[in-house]
Amino acid sequence: MNKSIRNRTFTGTALALAASAVLTACAGEASSTDTKAKNAAGTKAVAVKDPLVATFDGGLYVLDGESLKPAGTIELPGFNRLNPAGDDDHVIVSTDSGFRVLNAAEQTFTGVEYKGAKPGHVVRHAGKTVLFTDGTGEVDVFDPDDLAGGKKPQGRSYTSAEPHHGVAIELSNGELLSTIGTEEKRTGALVLDKNNKEIKRNENCPGVHGEAAAKGEAVGIGCEDGILIYKDGKFTKVDAPDDYGRIGNQSGSDASPILLGDYKTDPEAELERPTRISLIDTETAKLRLVDLGTSYSFRSLGRGPQGEALLLGTNGNLHVIDPETGKVEKRIPVVDEWQEPLDWQQPRPTLFVRDHTAYVSEPGKRKLHAIDIETGKKVTSVTLPKSTNELSGVVTGH
Repeated sequence: MNKSIRNRTFTGTALALAASAVLTACAGEASSTDTKAKNAAGTKAVAVKDPLVATFDGGLYVLDGESLKPAGTIELPGFNRLNPAGDDDHVIVSTDSGFRVLNAAEQTFTGVEYKGAKPGHVVRHAGKTVLFTDGTGEVDVFDPDDLAGGKKPQGRSYTSAEPHHGVAIELSNGELLSTIGTEEKRTGALVLDKNNKEIKRNENCPGVHGEAAAKGEAVGIGCEDGILIYKDGKFTKVDAPDDYGRIGNQSGSDASPILLGDYKTDPEAELERPTRISLIDTETAKLRLVDLGTSYSFRSLGRGPQGEALLLGTNGNLHVIDPETGKVEKRIPVVDEWQEPLDWQQPRPTLFVRDHTAYVSEPGKRKLHAIDIETGKKVTSVTLPKSTNELSGVVTGH
């Protein structure tokens, strides 16, 4: 087995993209919660090590983490979203009824559900997994290790003042940072202590969206005019160089103080296809823009094991970027050239990173590729029965 696939230490808070079709290109609604697991022989599923999960129109593929071959299929109609749960076996699936916990290793749903309309962001940090349900404003926090028994974990909960397309993260000291907003307007974030008492607030972040944590537990949340950083008990606003400079999707790493973000400047665009990324230094509170000469989508951002900034461009290359300098160190050809579709729920090449391996889907060819980030070599590829959409897998920790 290739070491880059076998190892599973993942640095940086995963970017968990959320569910709210009205507000942003990062959510959706499924149409059914009926499920049925099966494998090619119709027999009981065999446990899969280091599983990946991919959605297709009508269900989920559970894939072997080494060969990438389908190990099982789960029927699940509708548009469904995926995020790592934070342990060895489980993946969170966002459906029309709420968050559901999938035991990907055994290719079956556990029965654990967090019900609510418009299940959104899933954030893993400091040994905790945090769910934000947009339709209710409810925040649920649990230890992913507690999923092992198949029962719903005992955890912390908080309900926002009003439902909105939001996100939350619990820090190692027990503080809970959660966004502020309504269905019509989002303005910033607040911080709660261990007893859910508000201790900090900042509403200088219009259109707040997404989060990522950097080295030193600096948390960034995106704004329409820059990014808001929470570190050491204080908020700091980093302004964008443009009046409208939206950073709506971010990716962080425990190995780097610099966050990777997207960057959009046209508030009137039906779909802006940016070519610039943002690199936000959480230690100096400075923002650098880098033009890569290729556009990308909200499913294009990731981080490598050493904190490398990764971006899958529409030119088909995986860009490996030094976050300190903004220099592109590698351009790894992976897929054919592609264009982001207008409908955000439609398939497009998607990047999922686990330790030293970048997994990239190529829906147009029904393919999935595994790339060694450090060598730039393609480890393996597989052709799947149907074209896939979302791509994720089990990831221990954050």
